[in-house]
Amino acid sequence: MKRSLTMALVPALALLAACGRKDDTALDDSLRNDLALASSVQPYQQQQFVSPMEQGMASAAPRTYSTGTYAAPAPRRATVRRTSAPASTYPNTTRAPSEPVRHTKRDAMIGATAGAVIGATTSRDKVKGGLIGAAIGGIAGAVVGHTVDVERP
Repeated sequence: MKRSLTMALVPALALLAACGRKDDTALDDSLRNDLALASSVQPYQQQQFVSPMEQGMASAAPRTYSTGTYAAPAPRRATVRRTSAPASTYPNTTRAPSEPVRHTKRDAMIGATAGAVIGATTSRDKVKGGLIGAAIGGIAGAVVGHTVDVERP
C-alpha cells in the first residue's frame, strides 16, 4: 500500500512542479527576437558557378596527357624440368583452382549454442526461449559462416 501510494504521489508532485505559474516575459522576449531574426534572413542565394557541362560544352573532347615512352621488360621464360621417371609415377601435377574453405557448420553450431544460452536466460519460458534462440542463432551462424568467414587458398 505504501509503495503504490509513493508510486502515484511522486509523478503527481513532479507534474505540479512543472505546471507551476511563473513569469514568462523573458522567454517571450527571447522568442520574439529569434522570430524577428529568422524572418530577416535572406532567401537562398543562387549558384554562382556553372560547370562546363551545364553550359552545354559537354561535347568538347577531354584532354589527354602523354606519359612518355619506356622500354618494356623482356619476357621471362618458364623453366622446364624433365625427369627420366615414367609418367605413371607422378599423378597430374597441374592444380586446379581450389574451392574456398567455408565454415558453415562450425559457425552454425556456435550461433545455435550462443542463441540457446541467450534465449534461455532472457525468456520467461526457459525451454521455449532456448529453442527459439538456438534456431535463430543457428541460422544466423550458418549465414555468417557461409558468406563472411571464408578462407581463400
